[in-house]
Formats: sequence, structure tokens, C-alpha cells
Amino acid sequence: MTTKEQIKDIREKILRGLEKTYEKLIIEKIKNDSVLVISENGKIVKIKPKKKV
Repeated sequence: MTTKEQIKDIREKILRGLEKTYEKLIIEKIKNDSVLVISENGKIVKIKPKKKV
């Protein structure tokens, strides 16, 4: 495996891990009926996550 392939593989693993973490965060916020605080265009915004129907 070349260095470029190794970097690509590691990058894909990191991105998959971040996606899983984000999903778990949303699930916990829904379960605990709490808000998600994000930055949107430099402003702090609170969002209430909703269950998919």
C-alpha cells in the first residue's frame, strides 16, 4: 500500500467515525429532548432535533 493509499484509507475511516459520532449526538439530543447548539454564519443558533417519521 502506498502512502497516498494509506492517507486515503485513514481519511475515509476518520470521516466514517465523524458521521457515526454525529448520528449518536443527534440520537442523544432527541432522546433527552435537548437542543443542538451550532454556529451558522458566525452566529450561535439553537436547533431542536426532530425524529424522522
